Amino acid sequence: MTKNALIFRKSVEKDLRKVPRDLIPAVFEHIEKLASDPLTPESHKLAGAENLYRNRVGDYRIIYQVLYDSHEVIVIYIRHRSTAYRGL
Repeated sequence: MTKNALIFRKSVEKDLRKVPRDLIPAVFEHIEKLASDPLTPESHKLAGAENLYRNRVGDYRIIYQVLYDSHEVIVIYIRHRSTAYRGL
């Protein structure tokens, strides 16, 4: 299986500042798994959005897009569950 390229939007750096320090290793562990398998059992497709998925890490959500043709996974947001789905 080919590895997918991980691409981060600029907003992800800002989002990571709000994530508690003890959750950051778990967040990056989930993101690294996305490179080899973007559709893990923990992944859920977002309703009404094409190619958008989410992974849960505690109370935080990793929102990402899978581009199958170019083998890319674009991490869009890492936000608290209360604000993760606004504006999608």
